Amino acid sequence: MAHQFNHEHFMELALEQASNAQLIARPNPAVGCVLVKQNQVIGTGFTQEAGGPHAEVMAIQAAAGNAAGATAYVTLEPCSHQGRTPPCSLALIKAGVACVVYGCQDPNPKVAGQGLAHLRAAGVEVIGPVMQAQCEESNKAFFQRITTNKPYVINKMAMSLDGRTAMESGESQWITGPQARAQVHLLRAQSCAIITGIGSVLRDDPSMNSRAQELMISGVPDTTVKRMKQPLRVILDSQLRMPVTAKLLQQSGPVLVVTCVTDLKLHKPLVDAGAELVVCALNDDEKVDLAAVLKVLSQRQCNQVLVEAGAGLSGAFLTEGLTDHLVVYMAPKLLGSKAKALFNLPLDKMSQAYGLDIKHISQVGRDWRIDATPKSADS
Repeated sequence: MAHQFNHEHFMELALEQASNAQLIARPNPAVGCVLVKQNQVIGTGFTQEAGGPHAEVMAIQAAAGNAAGATAYVTLEPCSHQGRTPPCSLALIKAGVACVVYGCQDPNPKVAGQGLAHLRAAGVEVIGPVMQAQCEESNKAFFQRITTNKPYVINKMAMSLDGRTAMESGESQWITGPQARAQVHLLRAQSCAIITGIGSVLRDDPSMNSRAQELMISGVPDTTVKRMKQPLRVILDSQLRMPVTAKLLQQSGPVLVVTCVTDLKLHKPLVDAGAELVVCALNDDEKVDLAAVLKVLSQRQCNQVLVEAGAGLSGAFLTEGLTDHLVVYMAPKLLGSKAKALFNLPLDKMSQAYGLDIKHISQVGRDWRIDATPKSADS
């Protein structure tokens, strides 16, 4: 077994493995595993596409029959239930692994400590949690969906230095530079779904996909790009104004139109064009109920949802307390007082202002990326 002082080193290697699964594992958590014997790595693995082998099985296979007596470093508690694949705890036991060092427990009720109990009952030494905060952070969207039945919502915006998103005419291409736009494609690839409103579709006719060329600019290997799935593109369209000629219906990848129109005959043209339609109730403002939409996406195992929308819809997510994270790209440009604002927030007093916790600021090409979270009401 590896000595205590090596636990964090090998868990860091397991986290590196987990990062390889971020674009391919959804809706499963991205997990990494490293097998160690006599302080030497003998096998590594990460979660494959849904239905494929999990990290522990990949590491055992990589060890080529040499896993007996080894220590397994796993970023997430090994699963103990039969899903589309057999339990990973059983695979570790059968391989003769002597010790399992885990990063954090799995909040999924189907696991929730049972994987660790299974290992202990079989005589496997269990150590952990190790680097718990980092391991939980690597799967925070999955954790949130499992524990709250709500996806982790990221609102992405691009603005000028004076806080504007488009000219008065609606012209917005391009506020930010190519590096920032490439990073947005990575955000899309990391998300299970992208939400926008019908207004953005009618105005901009976006593709809303994650394009290979942009991903490779962000450093994603070509082998990973070829394996990843396009995120679900979700259009909020209460009155069913979505045109069948929309560009996003011509692109590969699933499209979900959320509407309040119940007449199935009116659904048929979009269904024939390849879209799926879901009927959702109106809220008090006669608009699509956003919380209900997120519940639908949670039921579809969407962990992370990216909102790319105009000031109205972005403002609604914020005011309803549904935004978990803001990613704002700020360009060194001034668009002037006639240009469109970042959020539609009809506030009158300073006391009504929304506070933000700035988590990180970084330069992306000639632009700046600001990561922030809304402050809680009591902070």
